[in-house]
Amino acid sequence: MPSYTPSQKSAIQQFTGFTHTKDSVAAKQLKNHNWNIEQAVDAASEEPLGIMKRKTNELLFNNKRYFQSNNPKDTSSATQTLNKLFDTYRDNAKEEPDTISVEGSMRYLQDLGLSLEEPVVLAILTELSAPTMGELTRQGFVDGWKRLRASNLADQKSTLYSLRSSLPSSPQGLFRTTYKHTFRLALASGQRTLPLETATEYWRLLLSTPSLQWNTSTTPWLDYWMEYLTEKWKKGVSKDMWEQTGVFVQKSLEDESMGWWSEEGAWPGCLDEFVGFVREKRGKGGKGEEMEM
Repeated sequence: MPSYTPSQKSAIQQFTGFTHTKDSVAAKQLKNHNWNIEQAVDAASEEPLGIMKRKTNELLFNNKRYFQSNNPKDTSSATQTLNKLFDTYRDNAKEEPDTISVEGSMRYLQDLGLSLEEPVVLAILTELSAPTMGELTRQGFVDGWKRLRASNLADQKSTLYSLRSSLPSSPQGLFRTTYKHTFRLALASGQRTLPLETATEYWRLLLSTPSLQWNTSTTPWLDYWMEYLTEKWKKGVSKDMWEQTGVFVQKSLEDESMGWWSEEGAWPGCLDEFVGFVREKRGKGGKGEEMEM
């Protein structure tokens, strides 16, 4: 990264925390607006692809405390507040002082007004670097919420609006990081693959409304994927299969004709077979029968 002043580095961190973009994108956007973070994010929200939606932007910037993090005292205060909040949810403070286990995690999510059936829960756990579905660590909790500028429950509830908005609209941002981290969240201790039943549950959660919808005008991709897995795939799901499926999802949404796909590509065998499955469905009069391949 080029050399930036401490205040510029802080602005980049704030911008990426709100928009889930890369540092290089944040720096370019901030430079274009003389390092005024409010103007930079405001402009980003109006771009064609919409880094953030206007409504979410207004919710985030309504509270000016988000822009006071350059002050070391503010950072220290946020850390202290977050540590105290973390402590209220610990299940075994004596033996595991830096861990919130299953019961505490469920209480915390309930206090945020969340249900485990909401995909935004996976986004929250990703932002907080949760090692598993039922566990939060002190470092991940404190660092994650500091990055999101939300040190108390009220601010954290407000942040949920931005995460809910970003999840379906940022296939290369929040959705991508959440999708990749979900494999780790869902993985049982000591295991290297997900049971197919578990993987399909998370695919359904992540690839349909209110998350990113894997469906295009001519192809019901998620329905086809579930049908293919039920009929053709009897094995577990490896990390490579999980992650490459995520890449396939993004590419199919960008170009449903699959002009990007090649038999010479390094796709897992299951995705090679799935391409044939989709083409066969289209040929039999499926939703995409009129598409030329």
